[in-house]
Amino acid sequence: MRSVGVEEELLLVDAETGEPRAVSAAVLDTAARETAGEEQVFESELQREQLEFATRPRTRMEELAAEIRRCRAEAAQHAEDTGVAVAALATFPLPVSPSVAVGTRYHWMAERFGLTLQDQLTCGCHVHVSVDSDEEGVAVLDRIRPWLSVLLALSANSPFWQGQDSHYSSYRSQVWGRWPSAGPVGIFGSADQYHRQVRDMVGTGVLRDEGMIYFDARLSHRYPTVEIRVADVCLDPDSTVLHAVLVRGLVETAARQWQAGEPPARHGESMLRLAAWQAARYGLEGRLLHPRTMRPAPAETVVRALFDHVRDALDGAGDTKHAQDALAAVLRTGNGAAVQRTILERTGSLREVVTECVRLTGGERA
Repeated sequence: MRSVGVEEELLLVDAETGEPRAVSAAVLDTAARETAGEEQVFESELQREQLEFATRPRTRMEELAAEIRRCRAEAAQHAEDTGVAVAALATFPLPVSPSVAVGTRYHWMAERFGLTLQDQLTCGCHVHVSVDSDEEGVAVLDRIRPWLSVLLALSANSPFWQGQDSHYSSYRSQVWGRWPSAGPVGIFGSADQYHRQVRDMVGTGVLRDEGMIYFDARLSHRYPTVEIRVADVCLDPDSTVLHAVLVRGLVETAARQWQAGEPPARHGESMLRLAAWQAARYGLEGRLLHPRTMRPAPAETVVRALFDHVRDALDGAGDTKHAQDALAAVLRTGNGAAVQRTILERTGSLREVVTECVRLTGGERA
């Protein structure tokens, strides 16, 4: 069974006022002191208002779910001991001027990309799924491309930007798309072609290194995995687990298609960008572009098509019942963007949105 690891980025906020707090270094110092001698799972991110954690690779989803909750709880505790809180929000609802983290890499990026970097206070969820070889990994990347927009719609959790309703469900994806290497990609066809394109892109000098290949899905340059990077960080940890379940199902399904000699769908990058935009704009509350036809269909129809597409893989991993129940819950209550807008409608305050999402980050119910 394929192993799965999850990386989540969280925001650091004042628990009472909802204001952003640029204290990642202090939180990391607290974490290092409180877990001395243990494996460190927390890292800094691009902005000092962020904290990232990474789970271990897991094959059993109940173990992954427990670790995600544990990591979120530990992040909350380390933040509280530093005088702040954590919130699983993919953009910050209130007006904010982010503070770039210290380091040679981030300094280079700030000099190179200017306002594009300065605006990048965004939090995503990255899922790593093991593959047997680069060749299998690239075959997977070629075949999952049309389905990534559905994952974005399910995870969308960034409706607000600089104190305003963006009118998007995932405005994070729009901000992230400003990077020159971000977004959907074409069909590679082979591992050699994938690595050639990556070398050529880095060779332009526009990107600092391979770590700046920001495709929606890529081969990891550190692990024997494919890394699916399209999702917003999810407000509810159960939604993160659902996302991981579906991602593993997609990877396994694509690998089986490759082994059976089934070619990838030939949708071009321009169509995939339209599908991603539609998913970012409407999330689960409108129509999405169906991955098979690239024509509009109700969001629930498209989500259920994703489930049907990966059903055999879910059955094989024992994940079907969990995925069914979790999907039903998301379709019933809405994604993170819908929850945030409901809080705003009830309270009239973006500050209340932030402070209530602090509570929801730990898995409490809205």
